[in-house]
Amino acid sequence: MTRVAAIDCGTNSLRMLVADVDRGAGTLVDVERQMEIVRLGQGIDRTGRIAPAALERTLKVTADYAVRCRELGVEAMRFVATSASRDAENRDEFVVGVRELLGVEPEVVPGLEEAQLAFAGATFELAAAGGGPFLVVDIGGGSTELVRGDDSVESALSVDIGCVRLTERHLHSDPPTQVEVAAARADIEAGLDRIAEVVALQGIRTVVGVAGSVTNVTATALELTEYDPARIHRTELAVDVARLACDELLAMSRAQRAALPFMHPGRVDVIGAGALIWRMVIDRMVAESGIASVVASERDILDGIAFSIT
Repeated sequence: MTRVAAIDCGTNSLRMLVADVDRGAGTLVDVERQMEIVRLGQGIDRTGRIAPAALERTLKVTADYAVRCRELGVEAMRFVATSASRDAENRDEFVVGVRELLGVEPEVVPGLEEAQLAFAGATFELAAAGGGPFLVVDIGGGSTELVRGDDSVESALSVDIGCVRLTERHLHSDPPTQVEVAAARADIEAGLDRIAEVVALQGIRTVVGVAGSVTNVTATALELTEYDPARIHRTELAVDVARLACDELLAMSRAQRAALPFMHPGRVDVIGAGALIWRMVIDRMVAESGIASVVASERDILDGIAFSIT
């Protein structure tokens, strides 16, 4: 068994999982999970560059994670960066900063590898109980990945529709106007059309959603009084229940979202866009595969990164 640290740096959040992994036995035991909203992708869709303040926030949290890894006796580590750092002209500043703090090379992974890692993390528990073919949906800040597979990945595609990117592009009002939502829907529809050219969406038995947009939609549907990963993980919602929760989050003002007891402050302004993406994925999958429910998973790309280390 090896104690590993998996770090996932996305457009909105910087997350770390420290776990004891036994690849031979196929087991992963959590030691600690942390998440901070750093918004590395702030403004990247417009400027093409990581903003100085965003880089400073991200490296500060990275330094804190480095200390915690030493305290917990981490033996091996992998730092994976996704959409925001893929898009940034000045990503070398980010790479050098992380390398100096952690002593490992941050990997700016392509969308396909991101999708494969998310699939591995989301399905390793579910696959043992059957239920495939699976469609894993990873809604991030800058991009969304749809991954089809059973025992392994069959096809996947990453498209540049994410909760931060769509909020910055379209959802400027509080709450968003019908015109703004229509513009965001057009972007999402185009992204899903691109995915459908690569990933067969028919014949899916289980749709699994991962990451903060999906888990917070699930928390909304469950009317949680605090964010409770154990309640959310592997929760299955009827499609109409999930759609209603998505619509509620999108229609809320930021003050109303902030008042939700489970909502992280860093998600308040972008969760409406994330909920809209999830809503439209559900609609597409009802039409293509006739699904009656969707599953939320707290296990995601972090778990896939952890499994890939040893």
